[in-house]
This record gives sequence, C-alpha cells and structure tokens, in this order.
Amino acid sequence: MQMKVYLVGSTEDPERVIGVTIRRCRSSEPTPVLMEKISEQKSRELIKLVEEVGHVSTIEQGFFTIAFDDVSRVETHQLVRHRHFGFGHESQRAVKYDSVGLSYVMPPSIRRNKETRQRYQKDMATYEANYRWYIEQGISPEDARFVLPEATGTKIVMGGNARSWHEFLEKRLCRRAQWGIRAMAIGAGHLLREKSPDIFSNIGPTCLTQGICWEGEKGSCGLWKAVEGGEVRVRGKHQFKSGVRNDLSFIDE
Repeated sequence: MQMKVYLVGSTEDPERVIGVTIRRCRSSEPTPVLMEKISEQKSRELIKLVEEVGHVSTIEQGFFTIAFDDVSRVETHQLVRHRHFGFGHESQRAVKYDSVGLSYVMPPSIRRNKETRQRYQKDMATYEANYRWYIEQGISPEDARFVLPEATGTKIVMGGNARSWHEFLEKRLCRRAQWGIRAMAIGAGHLLREKSPDIFSNIGPTCLTQGICWEGEKGSCGLWKAVEGGEVRVRGKHQFKSGVRNDLSFIDE
C-alpha cells in the first residue's frame, strides 16, 4: 500500500494575506490602502524578513489543509503531538472493513527480508480473518476494531496555519523521525512548497535551517557536519554554580 498526499485547499493568495498582516503591524495606513499597495515582491520580502528574525506570528494567517491516504494508525497516533492542527480521521466505527478488505502498511525493515515479509503478510491475514469473524457474529464495527493492528491503513485530513506546518516539518523531516511520519512530512513539504514557495522556502530540520542539531552527540545523525558552521547542541546543558539560580533579575537590567 502506497501513501498518497493531496492538498485539499488553502487560504486564497496566502502570501498577499500574510504580507498585508505584516504591514499592518508597522503601518498606520487604513487596511484598504495596505491591500492595494502590497505587491507580490513586497510580500516575498516581508515574509523572508519575519522568518529571519523569528517574528512568525503573522504567517499564522495562511491556512493549508492536506489529506493523507493509506497511512498506518502508527503515524496518525503520532499526530496527536501536533496539537495546533485540526484533524478529520477515517472512523473505524463508521467504516466496516468486511466489504472493502483490510489494508495495511508494511515497514521497510520487514519488507526487505523474505521470511519476515511472509510472516507479516500471514499475521495481517489472521487479523483480517478475526475481524470478519466478529462482524459475522453480529459484533459492531466499533467493537470488532479492537482486534485490528496499528498497521491498519487509514486516511486523515490535517489542517493548520503556516506556522504550525513549519513546526511540523522541522520536527518530522529530521532523519531521527520514524520513517512513516517522515514520509508524510516529505509529501506535505513538496505540496506546500509548490503551492507557496515564499512561505515555505526554508523548511526542514534545524540542522539545515539554523545550522544547529538539537539531538546531542549521541542522538544526532551527523547531517549538521555537512552544513558550514553547523554544530550539535542539547537543551538545558548549562548548569548554574552552586547556590546561584536564574532569579530573573536580568529583566530589570
């Protein structure tokens, strides 16, 4: 089963909308004037500026909705960590798999070996047979689904603003992300960049976008070494001297 990715929809002319929003923050002119004066080139420059300095609240005005077909429940379970998105997930209560057949995702590590691949296919056939048996006994789909594995294929729609997508892609394009959700990020990244190249011109893991890998020496894949000036760090590494705390006195300086 091959994952498929679709751009369902987005804010109309998101670059212009974001450009006007950025100008609104630093201009006293009436909004209609800003809307009339903003050009494509100016929007591009403003978007680049806010991304460079990290003032990215304005790019939240651009909204993008992407659908993923034929991914596993392993991937969709991981999406709950990205709480800034809205989701529409295929319901196993409403969809009965006894007529359409059970689809499933096979991990590449299992697929590469003939013995593990055949055992996996046998296991999936057993899960499907068990599911069908419960359905035949009059058990409702919402209860029969309890015997289905996380490998079961599913479909989901995922919508969020450009800032949320940037964060998602930063985390999930990293080589440390699991292969399934990384594939989702790769597919989404291509669609988003094609739709709005200015908004998504600098997407990817922090080693490529910031020159910093936050995984630490033991967790890093080493990609940061290929980036000029790249470095590896860990958060919270600094330790204050004994008896000294960050008492927030710096805010009065």
